[in-house]
Amino acid sequence: MLLLSKGQLGMEIHSILENCSSELGTVDKLYSNSQMIYVGRDDLDITQLSDVINFINKYKPDIVIKCGAYTNVDKCETDYESAFKVNSIGPRNLAMACEKIGAKLVHISTDYVFNGEGNVPFKEYDLPHPVSVYGKTKLLGEQYVRENCSRYFIVRTSWLYGRYGKNFVYTIMKAAKEKGHLDVVNDQRGNPTNAEDLAYHILKLSLTHEYGIYHCTGKGECSWYDFASKIVEYSKIECTVSPMTSESLKRAAKRPEYSSLDNMMLRCTIGDEMRNWETALKLFIDKQR
Repeated sequence: MLLLSKGQLGMEIHSILENCSSELGTVDKLYSNSQMIYVGRDDLDITQLSDVINFINKYKPDIVIKCGAYTNVDKCETDYESAFKVNSIGPRNLAMACEKIGAKLVHISTDYVFNGEGNVPFKEYDLPHPVSVYGKTKLLGEQYVRENCSRYFIVRTSWLYGRYGKNFVYTIMKAAKEKGHLDVVNDQRGNPTNAEDLAYHILKLSLTHEYGIYHCTGKGECSWYDFASKIVEYSKIECTVSPMTSESLKRAAKRPEYSSLDNMMLRCTIGDEMRNWETALKLFIDKQR
């Protein structure tokens, strides 16, 4: 196995593998004797094809899990070439290298590949139509993976938070303690996702041959305002939260107004054990206190 990230998801997968278990269950025994290679951006530049091929040929992993990406959505609008290299060319290079040695590739993607129109959760067969550079480069990355690797899992997720690194939950908790009042957008809806739940399903998937595109998010949907309100409530922080519009923030990149995903492919293959977003969030915050 080869992990390509030192971010919150990569660290979560690393933790589950070390402990051989997660809050959702134990990890398959096949992982107990596997060697994990933990790779960060300082170890490998995935935008360089020759470097990727040489690296993959050197270690010959049976599974490659690509977790990292260029995720600064607003900066992507101006630094689009860097976003293209990391989010599109990087996955292409990994797909080509994995195909050469017969390795499986798990590629993490996003709800931002959809335009956000409608009010019914997007299924895996719905046609993507991104409205931002970030979404466009992530979608192209998906396409490159599909074109260049025969053993792939494309896993789309959303609103991810976990124990490691920066995320919305930690940001809201910190701001709530410092300010006592928060204004949060109430016109974008999606699925908060606990990184431990996502990591567990990625590991389950990677041991199968159930290749394809998957949605993997927390069950249920809410707005960012709802999400922030629950974070403050569960944290028992004295803070008021008020709704605001996305337009008032004047961000460079347009966000999808509705990007809720339906985990249909999980249900049809390995099973959907993702927790309700409120349940997973409360347990997560209880552990932080």
